[in-house]
Amino acid sequence: MVLLLAGCGGAARIDAGETSLECVPFARAESGITLYGDAADWWDEAAGRYPRGAIPAPGAVLVFARTGRLQHGHVSVVTAVRGPRDITVDHANWVVGRVGRDEAVRDVSDDKDWSAVRVWWAPSGTLGARIYPAHGFVGPP
Repeated sequence: MVLLLAGCGGAARIDAGETSLECVPFARAESGITLYGDAADWWDEAAGRYPRGAIPAPGAVLVFARTGRLQHGHVSVVTAVRGPRDITVDHANWVVGRVGRDEAVRDVSDDKDWSAVRVWWAPSGTLGARIYPAHGFVGPP
């Protein structure tokens, strides 16, 4: 088995039955949204092709902006809306080398528009302390 991990960009993956551990191909396969490139670019790439907005829905993709920690951004697929500021998502490589299923994401933005979120951090068993900027939701198709 070949193990190559590089977050959400590039062509890194674990090659064992074609199971991708990058967020982009994982989100594409899970959501049916056929966008390519770095995760952070999905917001602009979706313009005119898929609905975009600040309201989560199952099957939509939450697009994270680039940061120092997320150099390529990140994408997660919404699995459920739990409340006006709480969703669950499936995503790959949030914890390196792992697919997370039904993990919590909370909107912590001042304007309640999903532009800033906290994400479940499985190693600690709680929402992570860091706040990540997000562009919003793409789709569902």
